Amino acid sequence: MSKAGAFDLASGLGGKIEKDDVLSAVDNHFVCSNTGMKSIMRVLEVWRKTERLTTLTWLTNIMILSQASTSMVGENHFILPQETCHNLCSTFSSTINRTFIPHHRWKGESLRESIKRHEHFLALQLGLKPGQKVLDVGCGIGGPLREIARFSSTSVMGINNNEYQITRGKVLNRVAGVERTCDFTKADFMKMPFPENNFDAVYAIEATCHAPDAVGCYKEIFRVLKPGQSFAAYEWCMTDAFDPNNQEHQKIKAEIEIGDGLPDIRSTRQCLAALKEAGFEVIWEQDLAKDSPLPWYLPLDTSHFSLSSFRLTAAGRFFTKNMVMALEYIGLAPKGSQRVQSFLEKAAEGLVAGGKKEIFTPLYFFLARKPQ
Repeated sequence: MSKAGAFDLASGLGGKIEKDDVLSAVDNHFVCSNTGMKSIMRVLEVWRKTERLTTLTWLTNIMILSQASTSMVGENHFILPQETCHNLCSTFSSTINRTFIPHHRWKGESLRESIKRHEHFLALQLGLKPGQKVLDVGCGIGGPLREIARFSSTSVMGINNNEYQITRGKVLNRVAGVERTCDFTKADFMKMPFPENNFDAVYAIEATCHAPDAVGCYKEIFRVLKPGQSFAAYEWCMTDAFDPNNQEHQKIKAEIEIGDGLPDIRSTRQCLAALKEAGFEVIWEQDLAKDSPLPWYLPLDTSHFSLSSFRLTAAGRFFTKNMVMALEYIGLAPKGSQRVQSFLEKAAEGLVAGGKKEIFTPLYFFLARKPQ
């Protein structure tokens, strides 16, 4: 689906943002960056240390997004440039990862425990061994990178094209004491600055779904992976239940694409075909959402209340909406922030709807090998 078409589908659901609102935010960019944004980032650092950063982080990303440069779609609406959208959405995704990472979860299992198991599962599937050199494709600020490095005693290199995330990730590496075994490279994962046959293993967690060309992305991973070694990933995909002729299905897909900065979301079959075309042998693949005792979208479902993910509940969203309104009113948030906040809320609603109808999964897992 084209982005213009996606915006048209989302228009009836509150998915559009007026161009004038965003241009006003852009005009005020430097004022906000030098005053309100710095103040809020200082507060974020304090809250981060006490594990209570969720709502403020969400607000900060809303303000960053509302200041983005734009290109036109039609007369009165805009679309973010692909690179800008990828950077902003990846920052947004990384900073809220303590409250929402789609993963398999058992009843009675804490959120932290289930996320660790989610990452350990990937490391075990790759068969990582101490001392191996591993690549994390689209690593964000490196949460999984650090966890997998400690769990497997490997050296992990993360590739990311977002300077802020890399800077933050290096600080967190030092805090975790893994700065000698974990590092980052700022680059586009479609054109990686690594030699051929360089890594003992490669993985990607909800990152390569942002690639504009799945085959091209997988071919680049194939190139830097040593022969006989494996690549594993969690991908965001449409399932076989998705009907491209169903208008409701199309609206849900459009909300997810726009709100999460994704190109046309690929189906599980398309991912599988792309892997094979890139040269990989697929060892096994499965939608892990199908047998998860607790739905992966539960933290986003407003009908479910949880103190651990309060911001994502109906009450938390109400609080966030009013906080954004207040910040915009007093000038700490640029004009247009409320509309961006509403826009991102619709993306969350799209994820929940897609999960409930089982037409979308963020848990399509595969393990593939590069032939000898």
